[in-house]
Amino acid sequence: MSRPAPGSPRPLMVLGTSSGAGKSLMTAALCRVLRRRGETSLPFKGQNMSLNAWVDQGGGEMAYSQALQAWAAGLEPQVAMNPVLLKPRGDSTSEVIHLGRSVGTARAEHYYRDWFRPGWAAIRQGLTELQQVHPGGRLVLEGAGSPVEVNLQPRDLTNLRLAQYLRARCLLVADIERGGVFAQIVGTLALLRPVERPLIGGLLVNRFRGRRELFDEGRLWLERHCGVPVLGVMPWLEELFPPEDSLDLLERRGRKSGAEVTVAVLRLPSLSNFSDLDPLEAEPTVQLQWIRPGEPLGRPDAVILPGSKQTLRDLEMLRRSGLQEQLQSYVAEGGHIFGICGGLQMLGERLLDPDGLESSATDTPPGSPDGSQTQGLQLLPLETHFAGAKTLRQRRSGALWPPGEPLSLEGFELHHGLSRCNAASLTADDGLGWWQPSGSQGGLVAGTYLHAVFESGPWRRRWLNRLRERRGLPHLDEHQPHHGRQREALLDRLADAFEQHVDLDPLLR
Repeated sequence: MSRPAPGSPRPLMVLGTSSGAGKSLMTAALCRVLRRRGETSLPFKGQNMSLNAWVDQGGGEMAYSQALQAWAAGLEPQVAMNPVLLKPRGDSTSEVIHLGRSVGTARAEHYYRDWFRPGWAAIRQGLTELQQVHPGGRLVLEGAGSPVEVNLQPRDLTNLRLAQYLRARCLLVADIERGGVFAQIVGTLALLRPVERPLIGGLLVNRFRGRRELFDEGRLWLERHCGVPVLGVMPWLEELFPPEDSLDLLERRGRKSGAEVTVAVLRLPSLSNFSDLDPLEAEPTVQLQWIRPGEPLGRPDAVILPGSKQTLRDLEMLRRSGLQEQLQSYVAEGGHIFGICGGLQMLGERLLDPDGLESSATDTPPGSPDGSQTQGLQLLPLETHFAGAKTLRQRRSGALWPPGEPLSLEGFELHHGLSRCNAASLTADDGLGWWQPSGSQGGLVAGTYLHAVFESGPWRRRWLNRLRERRGLPHLDEHQPHHGRQREALLDRLADAFEQHVDLDPLLR
């Protein structure tokens, strides 16, 4: 049943001339536009490589970009929308996740030899499950990277093999901001096999700056030379949309004119779940400052240690780069630190890894001869044991901190390791969060296992108001909606621009 049933709308697919061309957001826009037209659009990316994840209601792990596309379509995210997820470990290996569950580790050079057939089976099963839940829906597929990597084409899992299998009509997206847009498009089309070329139903030039009519001559040239219609020229959007991958974080260097509070975020080598920071990025009075290893910490109003795919390796990086000493001095002088998931684990006293889940013989962190015990940053009285299965679940929790009227939080857990408190400090809801004053100057260290914690408007504003008090700034209104409402507004504005600048009719006919 993997192929669309007779009478179902023909699937659409968004391909890109390269990684980062804008496929994820254009797919989300397409899902929202089709929803406005009364269709049920089913976002699907057969294989995604990302450390930015989401946990669905069934406790399965999927890429955040497919969750965003599901919200654009008005659907609840489910792992069938991203049946194969690869999570890089930084040593030419990746954790392999099929239909939400970890099934092993793959080396890059052996991936297609060992995982091609199981991956294709997972993709077909995901398609079947998605179509069973939403019969009659239109599949809206997202490709991965470039569809014409000639060394990989015979083993392609998620681009043109899938388009051919589903007989999808494809929209090819090119990023003019990167330069060389004509070469991107002509080169991609030239490398398609004859059987693949008819699948391309239209071209889309993305991230164009300036008046659109300035590209009219280029548009006509592409259509004459390529024989494929240019369906639209999407402008550079000033809206701050979620980054498509961690590389996009490097482009976020602009200074907000109304920023009053600076929050430093450590850009860990194995940074994961960076979408946790989107609600803070969207706060007009908050400037996020991404700190890479080797850069000075400075004196921000707060520091966030985000999630990490390789907690012990990133902890060792903090030591080698001198950031550990800077963080400890920062807290002793009254600074505020907040850790999320792996960042929370690093803040503790000890991290135990007897089974080598976070380390190996070739990657032994300091602390004991066999690497089974590692000293943390010594900023929270916590001990973390890496053992057993990965914790994957959506959670609701009452927030006891910061002080004030009780607040409700919701998010998800996605971590190896369990942490326990070694001192009589305040603890919230079943071990989800810890906090304690530190240092003679009134610094504070806190952390949580709850991803998406900043999406709660009231909690986020209460946390920010503690920082603002220290600066003598007035309080922000804490009666704020969930960040999901702001995300919905962003998706609507994205769809508005898509409808204004892209003619979908030739692709839908």
